[in-house]
Amino acid sequence: MSNDTRVPSRVFRPALQEVENANTNSGTPQTEHPAYRLAFQDMDFLLREDLRPVRFQLELLKPQLILDEAKIASTLVVYGSARIPEPEKAGALLELADTPEQKKIAERLIEKSHYYDVARQLARLASNFPLDEAGKRHFVVCSGGGPSIMEAANRGARDVGADTVGLNIVLPHEQAPNPYVTPGLSLQFHYFALRKMHFLLHARAVAVFPGGFGTFDESFELLTLIQTGKIDPIPVLFYGKAFWQRVVNFEALCEEGVISPRDLNLFHFVETAEEGWEIIQDFWRDREPKG
Repeated sequence: MSNDTRVPSRVFRPALQEVENANTNSGTPQTEHPAYRLAFQDMDFLLREDLRPVRFQLELLKPQLILDEAKIASTLVVYGSARIPEPEKAGALLELADTPEQKKIAERLIEKSHYYDVARQLARLASNFPLDEAGKRHFVVCSGGGPSIMEAANRGARDVGADTVGLNIVLPHEQAPNPYVTPGLSLQFHYFALRKMHFLLHARAVAVFPGGFGTFDESFELLTLIQTGKIDPIPVLFYGKAFWQRVVNFEALCEEGVISPRDLNLFHFVETAEEGWEIIQDFWRDREPKG
């Protein structure tokens, strides 16, 4: 057999070429009808109610391919409020407050504004983690891509020249990605469930800053997954012990018998970036990798 024989890697034309060919069809009643469109180019078809499983699959697959191609092996996920102001801009909240109740709320948000700096510093520390032997990146900072605490996390990564991920969500009111998310890693989701899944697929540590319903939803689902053994334990850091113990009575859950006392060991209360990063490093130091 000749040594110069070359077997092609494929014989079917690429989809992009087929699209170009399909779009050159002459205009006839048949080719102009929606039924003639290629299925994957037909938005009316893809957005049908009975195509929801396909859209689920696409929204699961696209982010995974993008992160894999970026050689992101693991992430540090940061959850937190979209309402806590950057310290330098916190004073504006008081200026906008018209009533005693609004001023009290503004004061409480201002008290928490230092967590912006804490999230930013934690992201800086994580973003300096070296590549592994295969050239893959670890503890890449990942946030919800929005403002406030999320912005601080992405900003901290950018401070040290690192790429950073933002998983945004389509909402009735506009929520544009913050400017510190790496454009090629700025991903938009329709389904909350798939967004939460992508937060955790690569997560090897999660930092939870003070937040509202969204933060509760994301962080307590994570605790549930660890508690029930659906995922292996990872470091979970709750920033702001005073806040969390005020809004969630963890001890009462134990006293009522609805969680076990050992479940309180699933997370750590922390205050500083350095303290949190040390917990993460200690957790993974010398740990035998699985699989």
